[in-house]
Amino acid sequence: MKDKACVLGRRRVTSLSPGTQTMLVPTVRVVRCAPKTHPCPRCGKRGRRKRHLHRRIRSLAYRQVASLDVHYAEYQSRCRCCKSFRSWPLSVPAKADYDDTVRAAVLERILEDGLNVQRTLAAMRRDFFLDLSEGFVYDCLRWKVAQLDLQPHRQSVLEKFSGTLCVDELHLGRFTLLLATDPLADLPVAFALVGRNDQDHMRRFLQNLKRWGLEPKVVVTDGSSLYPCVLARLWPAARHQLCVFHLLKDINDLILKAVRRLARSMARRGNGGRKRQRGRPSKKRQAARAAAGLSLKEKAGFILKHRFLIVKTTGEMDKQQWESLVAMFDYLPGLRTLWHFACEARGLFEKEARVQALWRRRQKLLANEGYKGVPELAEAMAMLEREKYRKAVAFAYSQAGQKVRTNNHAERANRRFRFTEKLRYKWRRRKWVLRFVLLALDRWWRQAARAAEANQASEVAPGEHSFSSRKAG
Repeated sequence: MKDKACVLGRRRVTSLSPGTQTMLVPTVRVVRCAPKTHPCPRCGKRGRRKRHLHRRIRSLAYRQVASLDVHYAEYQSRCRCCKSFRSWPLSVPAKADYDDTVRAAVLERILEDGLNVQRTLAAMRRDFFLDLSEGFVYDCLRWKVAQLDLQPHRQSVLEKFSGTLCVDELHLGRFTLLLATDPLADLPVAFALVGRNDQDHMRRFLQNLKRWGLEPKVVVTDGSSLYPCVLARLWPAARHQLCVFHLLKDINDLILKAVRRLARSMARRGNGGRKRQRGRPSKKRQAARAAAGLSLKEKAGFILKHRFLIVKTTGEMDKQQWESLVAMFDYLPGLRTLWHFACEARGLFEKEARVQALWRRRQKLLANEGYKGVPELAEAMAMLEREKYRKAVAFAYSQAGQKVRTNNHAERANRRFRFTEKLRYKWRRRKWVLRFVLLALDRWWRQAARAAEANQASEVAPGEHSFSSRKAG
């Protein structure tokens, strides 16, 4: 169209002359937005041009000084909205000193590369010869947040929601981030930044999800007391899945506690008897010690060093670890009981097993009298009480491809925010934390949308190719 607002001019020839002494020739692009008539930004009625205006703002070019020559105009209004208005061809504010490519580069280094503010300023100075201020970095974040439209994200989440919801909380300074994600669709669902981690804030957060139309079939959480009453009130038909990872971690901690107790008891027995003589032992005494083998203290040290083998999955152990485990059993036979208990505890949450088989395994484990004689194992068995175990194996009632046993999806998202907290960002103010979380989740949503489009394109391409080949044949 002839009266379109923007016309981009050609770039002038710029280059750096070779040699040690170089002269920076600025790269200038011309952008024109000054037609004779221009629509009013409020009502759309066209006004007549009064005068021409001109501004030069900085742009982006690697290892070059780049600028934009912006030619715009002021117009006499023909409506009652205002007396006059101005045209502006760019998406940045009219009084900005830098264009949108500079702002996008700053946001990319903050959000994508994980740089803090000072390193972002140093990178822009080194790569693009831009001497920016800290205030401009925060202006870029405000500018990007003002452009966000969360309604399409919410609609996309409702359309792609798989029925499984992971909920977790994360402490960011003096605030708490409540986060809900969809592990099967690999999407963040919603978040809330609250000042206190209590049941009232959790209830309001989940109630907002219900108002949006979210009806989960399974809700995965950790063992916190914030969730049972709230979930039973909001979604009584949904199954509450306790995170198996957290439950097994607590059980393994008790098993390792028993290993440490037995090993230290063995080390104390090694301290008894006659003390060794001072000085270097003779060759005869050294040979006698070598023939006698390891002492009790040395055996206890070996057990403490390799105690993780008691709770490690047997399928992940190599030959050397198996040999070390057998040696531990020879040194301290009581470890066999702990190892058998760890293996049976992992079998209680097998993903491919039927729910009836899981309950039979639990009944067999709780009936074992040998486990009840170990105080730490008795405490672990108390963690497998009926109601808690029923929530831990709720995944067994789901379909084969929708069995979610852990809350790791929300935990991984929390670790992303925990990493960004190390960037020394302004976490003390609530509005800055909120803006950063919004930008991070928007980036996540956009990545998921691009991945879905790529998958659809890859699925359609083979069919189109085969159709064209059949047509050609």
